Amino acid sequence: MQRIRLRYTKRGRLRFTSHRDFQRAFERALRRAEVPMAYSAGFTPHPKVSYANAAPTGTGSEAEYLEIALTAHRDPERLRELLDESLPAGLDITDAVEARTSGLADRLTASVWELRLDGVEPADAEQAVTAFLAAETVEVQRRTKNGMRTFDTRGAVASIETHPAPAAPADRPQDNACAILRLVVRHVTPAVRPDDVLSGLRAVADLAPPVPAAVTRLAQGLFDEESGTVTDPLAPDREAVTAAPPTAAVAAAAKAPEGPAA
Repeated sequence: MQRIRLRYTKRGRLRFTSHRDFQRAFERALRRAEVPMAYSAGFTPHPKVSYANAAPTGTGSEAEYLEIALTAHRDPERLRELLDESLPAGLDITDAVEARTSGLADRLTASVWELRLDGVEPADAEQAVTAFLAAETVEVQRRTKNGMRTFDTRGAVASIETHPAPAAPADRPQDNACAILRLVVRHVTPAVRPDDVLSGLRAVADLAPPVPAAVTRLAQGLFDEESGTVTDPLAPDREAVTAAPPTAAVAAAAKAPEGPAA
């Protein structure tokens, strides 16, 4: 009857929520919000929810996406509010649109990541980034379910740059050095994750943060080769709603003669 696409976040301590944990929490939220979900057929019916390219456990995210199928029409914004109220703080539903186009997963071709490197001098991070960008290939190894695999991280990184760390409050001066990296990574096969890029920086410039990096996905969507930016994957659905002709009920109401003046 209707498909709704949602954007949600993983913030704070909830970044340690696994994808399976989120699935369970989201299905409970669907029941609390009394969403008229469509279910699959078979002996073990389950809600029709499609998840797209979930972030790794332990990383924060401002741009996770999923799609749900309903058996009755609902206002996307009201549905977003009900689901957001039914989820714990940190798992927040930030956007909702009615699906008017196909291929949401096909529009998720790149991600914008932010890496906070505590204990790393910004100048050292800048030198490592320069060496990484100058290399033609930067191979790293990662253990997968099929054993150790070697792959190139340089080819997946569309851009990487350093940013100044946020200024510390006046009453809490920043004791340690801190470098911020922001990178655009294409979704390739095998997938290149932010920790793989850090391994590449260590390989080419011996950059080794003393503590694990705080990683956050800032955006996810279609990569624009000309501008080097990542576009909003829900924009085509919003544009389709704007361009769609009025429904029969709305058209009939618009043509109906006005009643007598009060």
